[in-house]
Amino acid sequence: MRPSSAFNRPLLWAAMVALPACIWLPDPGLRTVAVGIVATGLWVAWRQIKRDRQHADLMQQALMLSEEGVQITDADNRILAVNPAFTRITGFTEDEIRGLNAASLAAARHDAAFFKRFWQTLHSKGRWEGEIWNRRKQGDEFPEWLRVKAVTDGRGRITHYVGTFTDISVHKAREQDLRRIGFEDPLTGLPNRRRLHDLMTSRLRHLRAGESLDMAIIDIDGFKSVNDSLGVEQGDRLLARFGQRLAHHVAGGVVGRLGGDEFLAIRTTTFDDHDNWIAGLRDHLGEPFEVGSKTLRLGLSIGSCRAPEDGKESGVLFQRLESALYSAKRHGRNVSRRFRPALDVQDSPQMALVYSLRDALANGEQLELHYQTQHRVMDGAVVGMEALLRWRHPEHGMVSPGDFIPLAERHGLMGPLGNWVIDEALAQMARWREMGLPQLPVWINISAIQMFQGELEAALASGLARHGIEPAKLGLELTESVLLDERAGDIVPRLEALRAKGHRIAIDDFGMGYSSLSYLKNLPLDKLKLDRAFIHSLPDDPADAAIVSAVLAMARGLALDVVAEGVETRGQLDFLQRAGCRLVQGYLYSRPGPAEVIEAQWQALKTDSAGLMLRAEPTA
Repeated sequence: MRPSSAFNRPLLWAAMVALPACIWLPDPGLRTVAVGIVATGLWVAWRQIKRDRQHADLMQQALMLSEEGVQITDADNRILAVNPAFTRITGFTEDEIRGLNAASLAAARHDAAFFKRFWQTLHSKGRWEGEIWNRRKQGDEFPEWLRVKAVTDGRGRITHYVGTFTDISVHKAREQDLRRIGFEDPLTGLPNRRRLHDLMTSRLRHLRAGESLDMAIIDIDGFKSVNDSLGVEQGDRLLARFGQRLAHHVAGGVVGRLGGDEFLAIRTTTFDDHDNWIAGLRDHLGEPFEVGSKTLRLGLSIGSCRAPEDGKESGVLFQRLESALYSAKRHGRNVSRRFRPALDVQDSPQMALVYSLRDALANGEQLELHYQTQHRVMDGAVVGMEALLRWRHPEHGMVSPGDFIPLAERHGLMGPLGNWVIDEALAQMARWREMGLPQLPVWINISAIQMFQGELEAALASGLARHGIEPAKLGLELTESVLLDERAGDIVPRLEALRAKGHRIAIDDFGMGYSSLSYLKNLPLDKLKLDRAFIHSLPDDPADAAIVSAVLAMARGLALDVVAEGVETRGQLDFLQRAGCRLVQGYLYSRPGPAEVIEAQWQALKTDSAGLMLRAEPTA
């Protein structure tokens, strides 16, 4: 705020007029009045000057305390004054730079055109704001956010420039860190899956006539066993060394880590020697690694393809690479397979289903989520739901998940399919919230491929933020096979991180896998889902009854909830209640249905005024 001038006060002007009157007025009384006016005017002037000085002192103190650097220059851009923040940021004291042209402190990163635009904007608009690189006293360069204002006199002529700036080097470094986190694998420093998509797209776009791209996904066979024997720390070091060896071998190409123990290699070539290149990769990577006192020779499964012969888009090529890799694993470990369209033609009925599934993913119209409620045994209250993926094919009707889920896994569609489920479940929860319906937790199934591809956490975080859902409302169900799939790497830290964010974790189809109890006790779990195979024959089968009772006792010891799946009869429900099972799910209460059916059931079953608790009586 600009201080008021001491010369715009009426009393001051009156005092100036009364001053000569003190001498020339003949009447003593009038002279006394004139003296009073002079004294009053002088007092007002002194008070105003004191306020102006105090105001100037306060402004000076504010400049001294400011975290932003301030510099004042004359019309020729010569520095007249700076504040302490300027010295703290640049290292220059006021005495050292007074009289210097401010442009001499600029880093040599901007050309003449930049400064020409700078001065044109400053003179035409009276101010300029933007990012500029400056130079510290020690010589190092740093980015700053600069604001400059031109100060003019009463005639509009520029007399001074006032500039304030903030050192944004920390902010820029943080941006670089975020970009690195988003595009770089933290363990190996190689590009991650997202960055590899971009790099592959760029390579495809810049292919010249006669050039091709050779691509290969390399998977380390049995890495979980290696990890278990060496320990997680040594296993991570081995992965890092594996990535370095691969990068040195494919010098000039692209090498990245897709997640877990999967790596991708891309090279641009004019030679038609794809098979020889793959053989060279296998020979080089098959050389032994020295890990501590041990010598390890790794087995490798490799899926490969070549562009543009096998595809011209990165998404298609990634799918075909993964399809080739799964083919290699189906034919036994430690083998290589190249994608061959002819092989797909031989399997035309299934491939037609794969192509239809890709179309369904692209438009999202054929895929649906059906929901089955989970109930508390004690009173039948609905305490949650499981979201189940369904595919309504335009020609074949409802396609069984047992038919299309294995195809999605073999042909690289499980990642996008899982991401669709996450987003659709969260979107439906947001719609139910807007309708004022109860906010019950929804559980979704997570596949092994979602875990080892490494995009699960990103899909969850972006979906939760987009739809405004709390992580505690979205539960994650993993089968025991996910826990044992070595492609996912060490899954425990990832589950702990997801649980720390608020997600609840459950093991689905418990009892049908091969995980040991010693492994189970170390997992960050909230719930076990007892497979329906053990419920079907209750209460008459003594073996199933003993297994169910043992699982419930074990869960109580581990402080885990248990949901019994496939409950269809009152006899099964009564047995589970006597055995201490708190939660059930099955046809006895409801069948899976689309969201509209669930909404109708909610409206029908809502019994309390607040609608915070739904109660359902078992049907016969």
